[in-house]
Amino acid sequence: MSSIHFVPVSAICGQPGLPREEKLALELQDYLLVLRKRWRIIALVTLLTVGLAAVFTMVTTRTYAATTQFFVSTSGGDNAAALQQGNSFTQQRVKSYSQLLESPKVLDPVIADLDLDLTAGQLASQVSATIPLDTVIIEVTVTDTDPTRAGQIAESIGKTFPTTIEEIERVQSGQPSPVKVTVVQDASVQSAPISPRPSRNLALGLVLGLLAGFGAALLRDLLDTRVKGQRELAGITDKTIIGGIAYDTDAPEHPLIVQVDPRSQRAEAFRVVRTNLQFIDVAKPPKSIVVTSSLPGEGKSTTAANLALSIAETSAKVCVVEGDLRRPRLLDYLGFEGSVGLTDVLIGRVEVDDVLQPFGSSTLSVMGAGPIPPNPSELLGSENMAQLIGALEQRFDYVLIDAPPLLPVTDAAVLSTVVSGALVVVGAGIVAKDELRHALESLDAVNGQVLGLILNRVQAKDGGGAYGSYRYAYAKESERQRAKGRRRPRKDAQEPIRVV
Repeated sequence: MSSIHFVPVSAICGQPGLPREEKLALELQDYLLVLRKRWRIIALVTLLTVGLAAVFTMVTTRTYAATTQFFVSTSGGDNAAALQQGNSFTQQRVKSYSQLLESPKVLDPVIADLDLDLTAGQLASQVSATIPLDTVIIEVTVTDTDPTRAGQIAESIGKTFPTTIEEIERVQSGQPSPVKVTVVQDASVQSAPISPRPSRNLALGLVLGLLAGFGAALLRDLLDTRVKGQRELAGITDKTIIGGIAYDTDAPEHPLIVQVDPRSQRAEAFRVVRTNLQFIDVAKPPKSIVVTSSLPGEGKSTTAANLALSIAETSAKVCVVEGDLRRPRLLDYLGFEGSVGLTDVLIGRVEVDDVLQPFGSSTLSVMGAGPIPPNPSELLGSENMAQLIGALEQRFDYVLIDAPPLLPVTDAAVLSTVVSGALVVVGAGIVAKDELRHALESLDAVNGQVLGLILNRVQAKDGGGAYGSYRYAYAKESERQRAKGRRRPRKDAQEPIRVV
C-alpha cells in the first residue's frame, strides 16, 4: 500500500527570518509568478508596441545619405619641428572648418550652383561634419529624401569648401593660402536609406514592449488586492492556515470530491485539512465548528461537505448541519431534500432525530436547514440553538455547521459564540485583502475563536506555497476516470510529484 505525504502545519504558516539567499529566491519567484499570471498583458503590450513600431516605420519618410571626405594640410616647413608645429596648427583649425561647413559662406554657393529652393539654414540642417579623433580629416554627410539630390549636394560641397577655405586663409592677395583642403573621397550615396531602419525599429519596439508589458503586469498585480495565494494570506493575518484546496474547473459538477474521486489531489487536500484540524488543540479538540467565509462563492459549503466526509472516513461520528438559513446549498450537494430541518427543531415543531438523515453507510449524519425563516440571525443566536449544539456534541464526535458568509450578514459571527470555533474558507482570487481582514475582525468583535483558515481555489500559477505543490500518483485508477472511460498507466509505487 502506498503512503500519503501530508504537509505539516509548520510548513504552511510562513517562516520568518529567512536567509538572504532564500529571500532573493522568493523575490525572483514572485516575478516569475507575475510572468505566469499576467503573460497575456505582457504579450498584448508587446504586440501593440511592435505594431506601433511597424506603423512608424511604414509612415516615416525614407532618408538617404551621401558622404565626402576632406584632408586639411599646411604648406611650408622643411624639418621635423616645423612639420609637427604645422600638424598641431591644422588639428586646431579643422574644428573651426567643421563648423564653417554649415555656414552660409559655404552653403550659399551650393544653393546657387544646384538652384535649390532652400535657405542656408534649411540646408545646414541636412549637413553634418565629423572629425575622427586625432586626425585632420573632415567627413561630411548630407541627408535628403532624394538620394540623387543628396549626392549632388555633397559633390557641390566638395567643390565649394576647398575654395572657401583658400579664400579665408589667404594672408595676402596674390599669394597662396598656407592651408590646403583636398577632397580624398568623392561624394558617394548609400543605396539603402539610413532612416527608417525596419530591423532596428522592430527590435527596439520588441524590447520596449517587453519592458512596458512587464511593467504593466507588475502594476496590475500590485493593484489587484485579492488574496491569490499563501503569501498574501500570511501577510494579512497571523491566524493558522490549516490547508489549501487546489482549484478544479470540474468542481461544480462534482462538488463531493472526497466521495466521487477519493484518490484525487483535491480529496487528499481535504484529508490534510482534517489531519491539521485534529492537531490544533490536542488537549481539548474542537467538537462543534462553524464553517464560513467572507463572501458568497468562496466554496464554504463544498468545503464543509467534503471535510465532513473526510472526517467520517476515520470512523468518527460526524454531523453536518445546514446552518445557512438564507441560501442553503449543502443538501443539494449531498443529494438530500430539506422539507424539514434545523428551523423546525429550533421552534420545537419536531425532534432532532426526525430531521437527522444518515449519509449512506458512513458515520456521517446530515441535518438540513428546513423552511427559510424571516429571522435567521435571531434563531441562530437563540438559546434553543445553543442547547441543540450541546445535544449534538453529546451524540457526535464532530459537529460541522455550514454558516452564511460573514460580511453580508451576522449569522456566522453569532454562531461562533456558541461553538468551539470557526473555520474561515478563503477563496483565492475572489476575496479582497480588506474584505478578509474585516471578516476576521467581525469574529474578533464577538470573541469568536478562529480555529484556522482554509485557502480554497488555489491555482498553481498563483503560488499557493505548500498547497498545490504536490500531487499524488496512485496505483489504482480514480473513480472519476473510470466513470469517464479514461485509463492511465498503473504505477507500482506512489511518490509526490512536483508541479512546476
